[in-house]
Amino acid sequence: MIKKLINLSLLISYCSLIYWLSAQSSLPAPMLFPHQDKIIHMGAYFVMGLIAWRFFNDYFSRTAIVSIISIGYCSLYGFLDEWHQSFVPGRDADVFDWLADTTGASIAMLFIYYAVLRRKLRVGTIT
Repeated sequence: MIKKLINLSLLISYCSLIYWLSAQSSLPAPMLFPHQDKIIHMGAYFVMGLIAWRFFNDYFSRTAIVSIISIGYCSLYGFLDEWHQSFVPGRDADVFDWLADTTGASIAMLFIYYAVLRRKLRVGTIT
């Protein structure tokens, strides 16, 4: 029970951080190269994907199902975050940011899926 509460708290806290950052008119990140913001989006949603997977893994047992639900959650949150930004002065919604969000979460799921498969092979539950 405490593990579920911790995972829920982590997910809510991280989503709240992203919401707060999106509500800022500008962010203090210098642009060092073109499309740097897409890399930042992918990284942020990679982390959200890991946290979402921890949360949803508490309720579903199959790794593939947890991964699909986690990607769906992160993608929906990314879409809603872009919509939210369309109302913030100095910010705008960008479909490519949303695609970067979904890509970051998807890469996190591939990372987790590989780690779970590797552990199962090491333990010998898969031949």
